[in-house]
Amino acid sequence: MHPYADKNITLANGATLRIDQVVREVPNKRLVCMGFWQNQSVFAKIFLGEKYAIYAQRDARGIAALKQAGIATPTLLLSTQSPEINATILLIQAHLEAENIESLMASGDANVRFELATKVIEAVASHHRANLIQTDLYFKNFLLDGEEVLTIDGDGIRYFDKLSHAKATENLSILISKLDVLEVESWLPKLLLSYQHVNDSLNLNADQVRRQVNACRIKAVNRYADEKVFRQCTDVNVTNGKHAFTATASQFTMVPTSAQLDQLIVPNSIIKDGNTCTVALVNIANQPVVIKRYNIKSAMHKASRMWRPSRAADSWANAHRLQLLAIPTPEPMALIETRRFGLRGKAYFLSAYVEAPDIAEFFVQNRDKTQRAEFVKQTVKLFYRLYLLKISHGDMKATNIKVVQNKPMLIDLDSMKQHKMHKNAQKSHIKDLKRFMRNWKQDASLYNAFLKSFKVVYSDHQVLQEANLI
Repeated sequence: MHPYADKNITLANGATLRIDQVVREVPNKRLVCMGFWQNQSVFAKIFLGEKYAIYAQRDARGIAALKQAGIATPTLLLSTQSPEINATILLIQAHLEAENIESLMASGDANVRFELATKVIEAVASHHRANLIQTDLYFKNFLLDGEEVLTIDGDGIRYFDKLSHAKATENLSILISKLDVLEVESWLPKLLLSYQHVNDSLNLNADQVRRQVNACRIKAVNRYADEKVFRQCTDVNVTNGKHAFTATASQFTMVPTSAQLDQLIVPNSIIKDGNTCTVALVNIANQPVVIKRYNIKSAMHKASRMWRPSRAADSWANAHRLQLLAIPTPEPMALIETRRFGLRGKAYFLSAYVEAPDIAEFFVQNRDKTQRAEFVKQTVKLFYRLYLLKISHGDMKATNIKVVQNKPMLIDLDSMKQHKMHKNAQKSHIKDLKRFMRNWKQDASLYNAFLKSFKVVYSDHQVLQEANLI
């Protein structure tokens, strides 16, 4: 139990705030809690640390700015101090029936997601019309109370004497980039019309916004997958020692050493054994785990690898990249790189084991025409999603696509790349398409089913033509 849960806190005026539940915590900085004060339920934001008063004031100013602009937001009931815990506390009206829009979107179908996205886009348009922006723009910072959208998190609200076209477009693009890339492709024109219905002072060009959305998405994904998961953060625990660098998913408490991993890789656990890579299925802390060990095969190979990030690090980054983009892949669990004098040696990538057939096995086992047709469509949508994201896999053989709950899941990510240039992305995607279609050369019916689906799903047929698919 959290030390603040079920705690009574004395406020500066002598009143008592009872904490019922800690909803969110930024260690040593801020707590967001559900509580009870003066016979009513409240959200309590408790600001701790050196700059607690400054952050509390900024949050209160943001709420006031929203209120002044007539934008729906929960009411600030009290801003006060607590000498007992040396903190500033904001007590905010609790809308107990309201639901977080990000959670609603996660559980909703396409129609529900579109309606919710439209409502939030309209709320952002009202921000911009009032020369306000939310600097921490996520769907989770909006609540749905009946039919009304509430903006929360006043700390992120900033006021501008005159909000520039560029700043407003960038802010809107950040929000839209949180949608799935296929949704953006389909919904963008309608979303922009909804925005301009509320704020017609911003002349939006769909192509310009699409480019800005793509740039925002790539920036956010790269910052997370190429930087954040290699340092200590909420999601990852990092140890940078003399003999090893270790990054471990926060929920994976058992962290074996390289020597312990080598002991687990015994002949009957090995799935694949090659010169440069050994793959084994083992049990760690009563959990099935796939170890992918990247071996050093020679002195020359060691000299070429010791200076640059390991292929294990590529797999670690790419697994997090796909997760952030909501593309199924096994849960990344740990990255271990052995080091000597700061130089890299053997490296290990650990991921959760997923018991599921690969795509070729699925089609052999499943003869239901409806399910087969739906899975063909889902797989082609995955390819198109990767194409729009400028991501190439690098080895699209059937064994690298698992079938989980009738949806494709990508594995073997060490050759995956997110390209900056469209030309390079298209060239690599064509290679992925050609390699994938070679899986079905001996099955004309399945080959033709994929061909037909590619023609329907892809709006850009040029890449299909260059892959000799049409």
